[in-house]
Amino acid sequence: MTTHKSSAASTRWRVRILRGISAVSASFLAFLVVAIVLGAYFPAIPKAGVIGPVLGGQYPFHLALLALVTAVLAALAWRAGLVCWGRTVTVIATVCALAALAIGGIQFRAAQNAGVDISLSEPFTELAYPAAKPDETKTYASPEGKPLRVDAYLPKKNPGRKTPAVVLAHAGGFHTFDKSDLRGTGLWLADHDVAVFAVDYRLAGPDRPTWNKAPQDLVSALRWVQQNADMYGIDSSRISLGGMSAGGTLAMNTAYRLHNGTIEVTDGTTPKPPASVVGFYPGTDVLQMWKDDVAGTCEAAEMFTGGTPEQYPDRYREVSPTSDIRPGLPRTLLVVGDRDRSARPETITDFGDALKKQGVETEVKELPFAEHAFDDAYGSLTSQTSRQILLDFLTTDKR
Repeated sequence: MTTHKSSAASTRWRVRILRGISAVSASFLAFLVVAIVLGAYFPAIPKAGVIGPVLGGQYPFHLALLALVTAVLAALAWRAGLVCWGRTVTVIATVCALAALAIGGIQFRAAQNAGVDISLSEPFTELAYPAAKPDETKTYASPEGKPLRVDAYLPKKNPGRKTPAVVLAHAGGFHTFDKSDLRGTGLWLADHDVAVFAVDYRLAGPDRPTWNKAPQDLVSALRWVQQNADMYGIDSSRISLGGMSAGGTLAMNTAYRLHNGTIEVTDGTTPKPPASVVGFYPGTDVLQMWKDDVAGTCEAAEMFTGGTPEQYPDRYREVSPTSDIRPGLPRTLLVVGDRDRSARPETITDFGDALKKQGVETEVKELPFAEHAFDDAYGSLTSQTSRQILLDFLTTDKR
């Protein structure tokens, strides 16, 4: 009899422990999942609106799985006696799973509309940049005695056929990161017959502004690629200039100033303006970046220019692509996420409209449930979509 009572008590304790573990785990996960889902759908929510678009937009299928795990844990607690609580959390987690799958479904439809050869495995196998290596790394310039390097990602050579090319500048708020961040895009475009030249440029730092140096570096990089076009089998009339975030700002500013004749080359000959321009979630107005001060944009603007707009209004104006909108500029591609807080989609759309009013051929692509730097998750549906949009733009011959 004593043994039977002891066994029953032991069972009750195991049930209580299981219920407690399930309840605590489900509670924590439910809070996390709800915050991410709400933030993804409603970016204005403080804190949740920061993390939600990043995790919910880049990893919707992972989020759905996490929500389902939460629902299972809550159901276990429900069966173990926490009826009302377990039932409530199970329902909430299930709704979150469906909401996350809805994000994935919307992005899947956007990818289909863009003509993407969709990979459903990549969202799970390519969570970050792939471990790609360039075909070559060269020095394209040595300003101030310090070499600047370019990573070349090259298509397979096909005698008698020349390929388009793009010179890409990396993101990083003008003061951090390097060309290796472009390795995934570079390898993918090269596999699709576009030569990619990912470049480093002089980075700003405290008491080291580069507002008048980084654009010169992109001029030098473009000139180097143009001069070596034959060696790399490139169509010299189809060399584009582009970049991501701050790199996109630099690329657009440099390309437009080359076309307008408002940038003075400090050494050597001035290259031809690029055939086209690409800006992925770029800052279109450095003054606005300073005013908005989102995710460090004010600090980045001051570091880049050397001070505040009150101190250096001419510098802010000179480095802002908005200052160079004129008729006849190279055709331009602008890509932004509809949840971007730094390069706000309405700002990008307004910039694109201003270009169109001047007769500049411009494409503006807004990607659903995508935050700034959405292509950091290399395998995500949004990243797959953006690569296809970029490929189509670069391979469309508008001569």
